Amino acid sequence: MNSLGIKIRETEVPKYIQIYSEIKKIIEQNKFRDGYKLPTIRALSNELKVNKATVISAYKKLQDDGYVVQKIGSGTFVKKIDGSRNIKKIYKDVFKKITTEQLEKYIDFTGETSSTTLFSVEVFKDVLDKVLERDGAKALVYQELLGFEGLRESIVENFWDSSIKADEVLIVSGAQQGLDIVTKALINNRDGVVIEKPTYGGALAVFNWRRAYIHEIEIEEDGINIEKLENLLRKNKIKFLYLMSYFQNPTGATYSEEKKRQILALASIYDFYIIEDDYLSELIYDPNIKYQSFKQLDQDNRVIYIKSFSKIFLPGIRIGYLIAPAKFRERIQNAKINSDIATSSLMQRALDLYINSGYWREYIEKLNSIYMERYKFMFNKLEEYLSDFVEHHCPGGGMNFYVKLKDNVNINSHDLFQLCRKDFVLITPGAIFYKDMSEGSRFFRIGFSQTDEKQIEEGLRKISAILKKYKD
Repeated sequence: MNSLGIKIRETEVPKYIQIYSEIKKIIEQNKFRDGYKLPTIRALSNELKVNKATVISAYKKLQDDGYVVQKIGSGTFVKKIDGSRNIKKIYKDVFKKITTEQLEKYIDFTGETSSTTLFSVEVFKDVLDKVLERDGAKALVYQELLGFEGLRESIVENFWDSSIKADEVLIVSGAQQGLDIVTKALINNRDGVVIEKPTYGGALAVFNWRRAYIHEIEIEEDGINIEKLENLLRKNKIKFLYLMSYFQNPTGATYSEEKKRQILALASIYDFYIIEDDYLSELIYDPNIKYQSFKQLDQDNRVIYIKSFSKIFLPGIRIGYLIAPAKFRERIQNAKINSDIATSSLMQRALDLYINSGYWREYIEKLNSIYMERYKFMFNKLEEYLSDFVEHHCPGGGMNFYVKLKDNVNINSHDLFQLCRKDFVLITPGAIFYKDMSEGSRFFRIGFSQTDEKQIEEGLRKISAILKKYKD
C-alpha cells in the first residue's frame, strides 16, 4: 500500500484525475493538517507505478482548485480550504437543483417569505375578478409613471395616516428592485457606503456591483454600534447607510428609538443619507416593540424608505414601494424606467382593492397569530434541543432565529449546512451575510415561515444529533 492509501483502477477515468480525487477526498475529510507535506512527485509516481507527468498533472489540478500550494524547491503542501469561500455558490446551487416536488421532502428552515398555504387564493381570485369587471382592459395596461394612483393613495392613507402625498410614493417590483434602482441612481464608483455586519446578501451584491467602498459596522440587539459609526464618519466621507429597521436579516435585531434618533442626528451632522429597508415590521410579537420607522422620525429629509409587500404577501406578486427625498426623486424614477418601465398594473390594482376591502388587515392579523405561536414553539425547542450547542437571542418578531455555534462545538456552519442537507434539513449558513465570508463560519439562520410545529421539532432534533458528534 502506498503512503496515501490511493488505489489506481483500470477505468476510463484518467489516472491523474483518480489521484486528484483521492487526495482531494482525504483533505476534505480533515485527515491532513494545514501545511502537511505530500510525497514528492518522484516518490508518489514510484509508489503508484505511474509516470511523473501523471502526478504533476494531479498536483497542478489540486493547486488550481486551492487544495495545495506548491513551493519550488520545497515540495507540495496541503492548504485547508475555508469552506466559506464557495458556500454562496453551493447554497444557491442546492436550490437550483431541488425541484418543488423534491423540496417537500425537506424540512426547510431557509424561508424568508410567508407560507403560501396561509394565503387565501380564493379571496384574491375574487379581488382579481372584481378589478377586471370594474376596470376592464385598463387593468392590463400600464399608464402611470409612479405606479397605479389608487394603490399609492391607499398606501398613504392606510400605512402613513395621510402624512405624505401620493406623488412621493414610487411603486417598485419588491424591495430588491427598490434597492437596485436607488443604487443605480445614486451610488457611483468608490462612494462610501456603511452596512450592518452581518447583512442581507442581496444588498452586498448591489453595492459591490456599483463598486462602492463598503464599510461594515457590527449590529447589536438594538441596532449598529453608534460609537463605531461616529468614529467611522469622522475619518471617512460616507454617502449612504443601509439598514433594516425591524427584525434585521439575518440577526433579527430591531433598532431602538434612541439609536434611530442618534443615527438621524449623525446623518444631518455628517451629511449622509439612510436607506431604510423596512423588513417584516408587520410581524411584531413582543408588546414592548413599537412600530416607528426612521422615515417617520425624519425631520431633515435624510431617509430613503423601501418597503416590500412580497415577503408577507404572495412572493410571486412582486410589489413594493419607495419614498425618497425630493432631491433624489427624478433620478430614482428615471432609474426605475430604465430598469423595467412598469410593475404589473393588474397586480397593483388588485393589491389596492385587497387593502381597501379590509383583507390586508385580516391577513396580517392571521399571520401574526400563527407565526407568534411558531416563534414561541421554535424558541422553546431551541432551548430543549440546541442549548448545549448554540447561543441565540429572542428577536421579538419576524420569521427567523440567528444562532451562534458555541466554542466547544468543533464544526463550522458551512459543513453543518452540508450535513443537514444530507439529512433532508435546510439551514442558511452565516457566511452568505458577510463581506468577508469567513467571519460567518460560526453562525447560521433558521426560520419557521415554511415549517409547522411537527417539522420544527423534527428538524431541530436532527440538527442536535449532528452537533452531538462534534461537541468536545
